[in-house]
Amino acid sequence: MAASGTIALWRRLVAEYLGSLLLAATVVGSGIAAQSLSPSDVGLQLFENAAATATGLFAIILMFGAVSGAHLNPVISFVDAALGGISWRHATAYLPAQVAGCISGAVLANLMFSINPVSLSTHHRSTGPHLVSEVVATAGLVLIIFALARTGRGSITPAAVGAYIGAAYFFTSSTSFANPAIAIGRMFSNSFAGIAPSSVPPFIGAELVGGLVGFAVIAVLYPGLTPAEAKDVVVPHPGGTQPNSPPPA
Repeated sequence: MAASGTIALWRRLVAEYLGSLLLAATVVGSGIAAQSLSPSDVGLQLFENAAATATGLFAIILMFGAVSGAHLNPVISFVDAALGGISWRHATAYLPAQVAGCISGAVLANLMFSINPVSLSTHHRSTGPHLVSEVVATAGLVLIIFALARTGRGSITPAAVGAYIGAAYFFTSSTSFANPAIAIGRMFSNSFAGIAPSSVPPFIGAELVGGLVGFAVIAVLYPGLTPAEAKDVVVPHPGGTQPNSPPPA
């Protein structure tokens, strides 16, 4: 792992932007392709979208993880900051890069499939079961990432995160957004993977609740998680808290 502070913040922000862009392009692009390839089979569309997202996420984390940690998700960044893995200033700086990247990725996916660059989704999703699903999906994502960091198994996190998100496409009714930035980005594509703008605020609220639930579960199950261990989220990355820094009060 590179020494702490050796990679400038602006480089980490570029990594978060590009990683979020590719994540949204993968989710939205595979959703558009699935609609075209399997127009009469929603189950097959979901499988195609889930498979592309799971494997793409695995690769994207490997691409950018060593630079920024490949959070690609404001919930992960803020939980990491709460645990001392990165500073609150850096977590706050990650947020606009992640959101801008997800919006750019959705626009790019639209362009790749000859759709209007910005086509607001009409896919309404904010029902009670969808919101409960987002709480569960986000809490589970937080749990798997920080549990692996706490137990020294960070090397398998890219595969584990991809596998979890792929599975959550099927065991949650919301298809597991689990990420406020991707929720915002996906409203810019009126496709299988899209979400109506009116559904985005409730989804974000549910995801934030899920992040808090995940944080609480981590505190119960892994009370000894240190800033040095949190620094390895999602994968080891420089520029976070020094390994010998005390945990936040």
